[in-house]
Amino acid sequence: MDGAGGPGEGPAQEALQSLSHRLQVQEKEMELVKAALAEALRLLRLHAPPNPLQDPGTPAPIRDSSPAVPPGLPPTCGPSLVSRGTQTETEVETEPSPGPPSLSNGPPAPQGGSEEPGGTQSEGGGSSSSGAGSPGPPGILRLVQSPQRADTPRRNSSSSSSPSERPRQKLSRKAASSANLLLRSGSTESRGGKDPLSSPGGPGSRRSNYNLEGISVKMFLRGRPITMYIPSGIRSLEELPSGPPPETLSLDWVYGYRGRDSRSNLFVLRSGEVVYFIACVVVLYRPEGGPGGPGGGGQRHYRGHTDCVRCLAVHPDGVRVASGQTAGVDKDGKPLQPVVHVWDSETLLKLQEIGLGAFERGVGALAFSVADQGAFLCVVDDSNEHMLSVWDCSRGTKLAEIKSTNDSVLAVGFSPRDSSCIVTSGKSHVHFWNWSGGAGVPGNGTLTRKQGVFGKYKKPKFIPCFVFLPDGDILTGDSEGNILTWGRSLSDSRTPGRGGAKETYGIVAQAHAHEGSIFALCLRRDGTVLSGGGRDRRLVQWGPGLVALQEAEIPEHFGAVRAIAEGLGSELLVGTTKNALLRGDLAQGFSPVIQGHTDELWGLCTHPFQNRFLTCGHDRQLCLWDGEGHALAWSIDLKETGLCADFHPSGAVVAVGLNTGRWLVLDTETREIVSDITDGNEQLSVVRYSPDGLYLAIGSHDNMIYIYSVSSDGAKSSRFGRCVGHSSFITHLDWSKDGSFIMSNSGDYEILYWDVVGGCKLLRNRYDSRDREWATYTCVLGFHVYGVWPDGSDGTDINSLCRSHNERVVAVADDFCKVHLFQYPCARAKAPSLVYGGHGSHVTSVRFTHDDSHLISLGGKDASIFQWRVLGTGGAGPAPATPSRTPSLSPASSLDV
Repeated sequence: MDGAGGPGEGPAQEALQSLSHRLQVQEKEMELVKAALAEALRLLRLHAPPNPLQDPGTPAPIRDSSPAVPPGLPPTCGPSLVSRGTQTETEVETEPSPGPPSLSNGPPAPQGGSEEPGGTQSEGGGSSSSGAGSPGPPGILRLVQSPQRADTPRRNSSSSSSPSERPRQKLSRKAASSANLLLRSGSTESRGGKDPLSSPGGPGSRRSNYNLEGISVKMFLRGRPITMYIPSGIRSLEELPSGPPPETLSLDWVYGYRGRDSRSNLFVLRSGEVVYFIACVVVLYRPEGGPGGPGGGGQRHYRGHTDCVRCLAVHPDGVRVASGQTAGVDKDGKPLQPVVHVWDSETLLKLQEIGLGAFERGVGALAFSVADQGAFLCVVDDSNEHMLSVWDCSRGTKLAEIKSTNDSVLAVGFSPRDSSCIVTSGKSHVHFWNWSGGAGVPGNGTLTRKQGVFGKYKKPKFIPCFVFLPDGDILTGDSEGNILTWGRSLSDSRTPGRGGAKETYGIVAQAHAHEGSIFALCLRRDGTVLSGGGRDRRLVQWGPGLVALQEAEIPEHFGAVRAIAEGLGSELLVGTTKNALLRGDLAQGFSPVIQGHTDELWGLCTHPFQNRFLTCGHDRQLCLWDGEGHALAWSIDLKETGLCADFHPSGAVVAVGLNTGRWLVLDTETREIVSDITDGNEQLSVVRYSPDGLYLAIGSHDNMIYIYSVSSDGAKSSRFGRCVGHSSFITHLDWSKDGSFIMSNSGDYEILYWDVVGGCKLLRNRYDSRDREWATYTCVLGFHVYGVWPDGSDGTDINSLCRSHNERVVAVADDFCKVHLFQYPCARAKAPSLVYGGHGSHVTSVRFTHDDSHLISLGGKDASIFQWRVLGTGGAGPAPATPSRTPSLSPASSLDV
């Protein structure tokens, strides 16, 4: 057998050895060539000055032209360049560096300027000739925007989707691996054998890495490189603090009430507290105040829900509360079913979770039974069939379920005399349900329906509310302004309806009560009934036989009557459609105790030396709030959408940017407009006074930053100059502590620096700004805050950021209804944070008060304003060592508070 293979083995073996030798020689030659190329390019980048006279047609030297590297050879691509194989939404072109703008709508910037250390890569947004980077050596590879980048989301734009749909859509896109969005720009093998400083994310991090000289960090958003230079005082990122901050947040006060689009939203508990909801929070408010001084302690909060609360019901014992929420999404973007929480209003502890997975879209209406001490709970969901179900409260089991109607169901209730009788009302119907419990066996109960017969009376379009009278009759309020009295009767063949000898419910009396719809009915302890009108905003008290006894009118600026609750004595609580909660009686009138905005919020600024803050948004209202008294100080109608605001350092005036390019300066005491100026015709994203009050910077969606000189009292402004060079709309900006320089961010992730005092000049050498100190830090892109960005971010996940005045913590508002608290500086990838829920929509802005005692956060579509108290170390217990960094709408994170 040995001899059989002998003749062919010799030549084959020699051929293999020859091929192996040739391959080794070629590998060594390629290593030498690539090493020489890398050294030559490094020297060109560091020493060769820009050559503006180069012939545009001259072909550029190609850096790492091969798409792949042969096995066994290290790649030669430096960390400031991304190869084609790892680009996601940008492409690499070879062309002379000086040239036309490569990004969308930015004007060309002046050429020239000093060369930056570490390459000519644009700091944010790739290489852009609009001023984002210096020209650099001829022929350097540039990152050019892909045509798909034209759909960059525009900040401050109102979403057409609902609060629950918007995060779901975004989260579904973020389920992909973060490796597709945040990429390392090179390998350790391509760094000429130098020992790189350790990456903040560890060996497996794909978020950032140092360049050859160890003077910058690079991260990627949507495949675009963002270079950030390390301050000279930091030798290693290991020197920076790690872990969550010692400070914590505690929800102190919630401004607003959801009366605009919800019902069953206002009740009074046995304790005298008023219970209502906004966003994901159920508020327990004591009008008399509470422990802790005036206004402080007047609210407590149930925060067990993970999405917006839609309805409430109070148990007959006046202590237990049921609250139903709309559908949510989990951290992977998968929809979560709505649920009902039954909880104790004294301890704020959840007692029962009912219907998880049983409801669709949301919980629309709730009611406890009365005749049997609240043993049962009736729920109507928001599915197409509006499923009606009855549940055992103590066990959380479903006893019966039926499809109610394809029309909207607006109210549900048990008869106080007989728990087997349930009434629902809504669009063009009143239904009377008979329920048999099936001996308490889950699922064995039955529900049968009888329709209310309108007979000779006109059927209204909507019946939003009803109330049971002590004699067994039922009063309904409808969209025609009528109060109808319903009673039981035996029908005959002449009665429209089902006919026969069956018992039916018919109208026995009608009274015209209001102009427009009746939104609320309330049975008082003395047996009289209160009705609340929509169009006429009247509250009317009715005696027996629907005789009007007394009435009052709600002021127009509070809106229509949405809900009525009876307080102590003759006191009444009234919720309105403009999200206000009023307190008073029919004789003395009503005054507001809770007020809020009615549409999407964006603008927020805090007073320079008082515990006050100002908000504005799409409802065109500009509101000044007293953070100590928890009340609205004043509000005015802007006539246009307000998107940003800032106080002058004197506190005497405030600048407000609008969506039309106009900006106003108002006197904070008289509320008079002292300046009304227009710059461009696009919306303004940010207005910011310099720390000395001598300048005002205005960032616009026309890519410009307008600079104005300001008088000492802030009342007069004159145009000083413009900062021209951004390639996209301005999103954030900050002034330096000396009031001479500006740092700005744009919609395509640029970080630019400007010498304002020197003539609004673009500072091309961003390396020289690495040690500059900033009076505020609200830019979402920068070395000191790049660790706040989550894995897999598409660049729109963070709407707002704010550093505390003591420079210890950073608060972040994200697109997933959360507020985060990080240590400052936050310059380590995957930095841990404390995560706080409660908002039911994207959080649009966060700001610390002047003394860092509180943090203010704005909800977007939910129109809520949260005031958080900042607690010191140990204020809320120790934080877990390894907090979650995945944005989530569910309470899965171990640091959700």
